[in-house]
Amino acid sequence: MVKAGLSAAFALIFGAQFVMAQQVADGLAPEMSTDVAVMTENPALRAAQAAKAAGLPVRGRGWMIAVAHPLAAEAGAQVLENGGTAADAMVSAQAVLGLVEPQSSGLGGGAFLVWYDAASGTVTTLDGRETAPSAATPRLFQVEGAPMKFFDAVVGGLSVGVPGVPGLMAAAHGRWGRSDWAELFAPAIRISEDGFTVSQRLGAMVARDSERLATHPATAAYFLPDGAAVRAGDLLRNPAYARSLRSLADEGADAFYRGAVGAEIVAAVRSAARPGLLQPADLANYRVKERTAVCMPFIGYEVCGMGPPSSGGVSVAQILGLVSGHAEEGRVPDRVLGDATRLAFADRGRYLADEDFVPVPVAGLLDPAYLARRAALLEGSRALEEVSPGMPEFDHAWLWADHEGRALPSTTHISIVDSYGNALSMTSSVENAFGSRVMAGGFLLNNQLTDFSFRSHQNGVPIANRVEPGKRPRSSMAPTIVLKDGAPVLVIGSPGGSRIIGYVAEAILAHLVDGMDVQQAVSVPHRVNRFGVFDLEAGTPAAEQAANLEALGFETSVRDLNSGLHAIAIGPDGLTGGADPRREGIALGQSPGGQ
Repeated sequence: MVKAGLSAAFALIFGAQFVMAQQVADGLAPEMSTDVAVMTENPALRAAQAAKAAGLPVRGRGWMIAVAHPLAAEAGAQVLENGGTAADAMVSAQAVLGLVEPQSSGLGGGAFLVWYDAASGTVTTLDGRETAPSAATPRLFQVEGAPMKFFDAVVGGLSVGVPGVPGLMAAAHGRWGRSDWAELFAPAIRISEDGFTVSQRLGAMVARDSERLATHPATAAYFLPDGAAVRAGDLLRNPAYARSLRSLADEGADAFYRGAVGAEIVAAVRSAARPGLLQPADLANYRVKERTAVCMPFIGYEVCGMGPPSSGGVSVAQILGLVSGHAEEGRVPDRVLGDATRLAFADRGRYLADEDFVPVPVAGLLDPAYLARRAALLEGSRALEEVSPGMPEFDHAWLWADHEGRALPSTTHISIVDSYGNALSMTSSVENAFGSRVMAGGFLLNNQLTDFSFRSHQNGVPIANRVEPGKRPRSSMAPTIVLKDGAPVLVIGSPGGSRIIGYVAEAILAHLVDGMDVQQAVSVPHRVNRFGVFDLEAGTPAAEQAANLEALGFETSVRDLNSGLHAIAIGPDGLTGGADPRREGIALGQSPGGQ
């Protein structure tokens, strides 16, 4: 049974880490974030914040969680402390995340999960991606045959797919959980009713998006009470979310897909601005799917991720395969990594989509001979002038048109290792910030259908990622577990839209090739090249490389790159966790001296 609230014993086991927090207070280490959402009297969280501020990983002995908000980390850590599994802790943490960072994920969104099972030594992946309504057609986002403007499609009910997060939470708990299902929701219910402090990031995002948030009455009432945007430092309560969580706790996922919560979703979607097509049968027919894990050998490791409809696992694996020769020598130049990512994105744009609807050549894209041919293109000394998809082997001949797609960065990631040796990596999303801006049951509904191509054909050739009824849109989410000799050594993932792929590949290389610890790896200044422009993170040493990269033939853009990497490394000395300094996330682990 999971206790509601943080026990005194739980706080005490972090005593060794509290030293760093005291150093911060004494001015001996960098100051912690001033974000009001993460200020806390809890010594465990203070120690973790201090380690992060100092650029140091959090260390743990038996279990660890790295997640995008301190309150979610606290909820998941409590479950782990009380003997719960990584699956149990994910349920509790995700329920809190849907409340405290609603712009990123929640019950109204979708997710992909990668699980390492210590008892069997196997990797399993679960697909909780949203599905298109049964009434959807390939012209869903067209007006008189022309694609709609992006935000015209996003805002309102038309963009809402059948959410998968509640089903995925239930499926993971049913397979791997040990804790009482209902009690896992206790922290989120309590915080919903008592209220939470709006963070600087959430307050700023509400202010920027006020006009769109005002388009749906329930959304406006919550985020814009009395017509004014909630601000950092405000106390925000959500009794409607507490009611939905109680239904989920009492009735399981059926409350969502066949009960009152689902009825609220359908009503909200069909009455929203630009009404959507969801029907009760679409929710009732939703299923979480087990998919074949995508695993790629890389310099003595095995990197395992999510297969289609996510492009993340395949694209990360391709990038690593393309640069493996350089990695074996101990260094991957930015030029090589940039063009390797471009090659992977060219293949992604043509071939990757929901494999239940279109043939996807996963084996061909990861075939060593194919990757060797593609890697040969990187042997020059300058940027590739032109990048195009390759010709991997299919089981039989197919032809698809290219589709770059537009995936925007509003997502979250959870990494967990439990005391039983299981590991979980889950990336969850509502797609755009605040999703469709439609609210039901106290949570926002996704706009994931805009991850489909708005076109059905290009020059008469069908697009693999076009809209079809029941289909799951292509995603860039890349939850990843890295194995060594069959056991996990790294659990990682990130939000960031289609840049997720570059963020995850970059951090894996920093840890495995450059020898950085996990906190250093998730803090590396970003250099990401997807479609030809080398994005360089503003305010970091990466931005200083613009002139050098331009001299090599790259087009560059210096900009903010807001990832949210959360990682756990497993080694002979225990666990180390890292949380992206660009967000308020945190890693919490059992103290090395804990019992």
